[in-house]
Amino acid sequence: MNPDASPLPAADRRIPVTLLTGFLGAGKTTLLNHLLRQPQLAHCAVLINEFGEVGVDHHLVEKVDESLVVLDSGCICCSVQGDLVRALKGLFMRALRRELKGLRRVLIETTGLADPAPVIHTLMAEPFLCERFRIDGVVTAVDATHALDQLARQHEAVRQVAMADRLLLTKCDLAEPAARAAVSARIAQLNPGARQVEVCAGQLAPDEIFGCGLYDAAGKQPDVAAWLGEEALRAARQRAAAASAWRKPGSSGGRKAGAGNPIVAGAGAEASQPTTTERARHDAEVHSFVLTFDAPLPWYEFSDALALLLQLHGARVLRIKGLLNVEGDPLPRVLQCVQHSVYSSTSLPAWPTEPPYDDRRSRLVFIVRALPAEDVITLLSSLIGQPAHVSS
Repeated sequence: MNPDASPLPAADRRIPVTLLTGFLGAGKTTLLNHLLRQPQLAHCAVLINEFGEVGVDHHLVEKVDESLVVLDSGCICCSVQGDLVRALKGLFMRALRRELKGLRRVLIETTGLADPAPVIHTLMAEPFLCERFRIDGVVTAVDATHALDQLARQHEAVRQVAMADRLLLTKCDLAEPAARAAVSARIAQLNPGARQVEVCAGQLAPDEIFGCGLYDAAGKQPDVAAWLGEEALRAARQRAAAASAWRKPGSSGGRKAGAGNPIVAGAGAEASQPTTTERARHDAEVHSFVLTFDAPLPWYEFSDALALLLQLHGARVLRIKGLLNVEGDPLPRVLQCVQHSVYSSTSLPAWPTEPPYDDRRSRLVFIVRALPAEDVITLLSSLIGQPAHVSS
């Protein structure tokens, strides 16, 4: 043995964390459902982040057990960063107490509007987390049917692609070869070092997203290191502001947040509300609202009304998702739309038993750009024959 040889590095026993990102409608939940059926994910905890007042995605995930955590109080790169830290700490402590059997991996599915930079920074910089968790890779789903337009319009979509270790070109079964080639060329410009994987109907082997290695910003485009540097500066400013608020007379900075449900991690304290700077991450015209229909919907009238809505305003509809109570159908019908496209509807095996869907009313979450909810309500209500209202 060569005495001058460097010793082998000790095995890294930290829990690997995979960040699954991708713009609205890229098919992340479909991918997740397929992956969770694989034996490699038997001991994987899943964190799902949603943008909007009513969470939908976790109802669409088949693995709904004690290892599923919903971050439903806002976008993970803004108001939910504190919830992410608390959720991961909670998972680790529950595994330590043997409440979660054999926790070996964490998979985080972000909302389609999430900027990956602050999430990566949190995982790399928060002392408790970086000692117990490691970033196994950033995996970005890219919609082969809509990516070119999204990349041209949305800076979040660009960052999601540029910061990825793996790029999953989804919905290849729905896109023509020329369209797939154009998207592939565009994302290669943004991230030439990431391997691209074509995905059809959400079918993907776990090996394609796991084992990417420790996240290394040096291997990405120069902008990536700058974005992470921005997050470090932002975090330092927030710590300084929090310290300043603590010193002010009458400050409530030391108040503890109330204990919440250990499975659903929401932002119950004022400290988790987004600041003006955090809100500015996203296009100011992008907003979310939820429409509720009290009575079962006539399917054909609803389909016609939805088609007209997308024909008129599809360019401003980033995403529609929700569960519908359809006349004559005892099961909840899943609806998902991206811009002008309506994807084939499916049904869940049963209605969720927890609020808000336990009342079996139709609810649709809209994520739109510069499209007032009143315009959508007027169009849908007039054609369906029953009123819609914005949920509180």
